[in-house]
Amino acid sequence: MIAISFLLLLLTILLRMTWLNKSGIAAIIQEYLSGTDQVLSQQQMIALAKKIREPMWNWHIYIGFLLVGLFTIRLILAASGKMKFQNPLTVKLTAKEKFQKWTYLIFYTCVIISLVTGILMEAGPGELKKSMEGIHAFGIYYLTAYIGIHIAGILIAEFTSQKGIISEIISGPEIEE
Repeated sequence: MIAISFLLLLLTILLRMTWLNKSGIAAIIQEYLSGTDQVLSQQQMIALAKKIREPMWNWHIYIGFLLVGLFTIRLILAASGKMKFQNPLTVKLTAKEKFQKWTYLIFYTCVIISLVTGILMEAGPGELKKSMEGIHAFGIYYLTAYIGIHIAGILIAEFTSQKGIISEIISGPEIEE
């Protein structure tokens, strides 16, 4: 569920950056209005563009709050010992395992920062919103990097030491009888 949440968040970000970009929508509005006797300023068209994409962006916020809940559950389970904690400082790990665990730890740290900044942007003091936006926007970079590293790691494992890992991810582990 956490992975699906991340993919949906990524989708809302990519939509906002591309098809639902406020300047692009404003240009479409301008083009439409040029054939009518109606006139809007650039600022009004940007405001209208933001209103058009607002329902999509609300989904980003809803999914963000869902992710806060899911991530909190995951941290509670790890703290209570019901879920394994990815400790990169364990002595008996191979270099590959240490890299994997450090990657998870760095990723989780970035996620916590994104979740906290997102909450502060939505529910925190208004004067914090602008400064939090810059930090929060950094999330697209670590998320895409993590997804890329994750996919590369899966493919490397599939074609080297863990043949069948992709099938196992998709259909679950084989149950021995």
